[in-house]
Amino acid sequence: MKKKKIAFAMIMGIVTTCIISFLLISINVGFTENFFTIWIKSWMLAYVIAIPAILLIAPKIEQLVETLFKESIPADTKTKNK
Repeated sequence: MKKKKIAFAMIMGIVTTCIISFLLISINVGFTENFFTIWIKSWMLAYVIAIPAILLIAPKIEQLVETLFKESIPADTKTKNK
């Protein structure tokens, strides 16, 4: 696996899990005395789950997007570009 994809997954995982866990904990628990402890535990668990998920699922989503947005090139355009 390419280093670039692993770096992307790690950075994307940090950003997304940090934001989502912070928002959900603040909504569901509120800013209590132990908010930071609850949030860090939740964030770490989410991060550990997100990295493999991003690495395994991202290639399939890329393929799906390529399929959905594949543009057919008209036959006359192919010959004009050669």
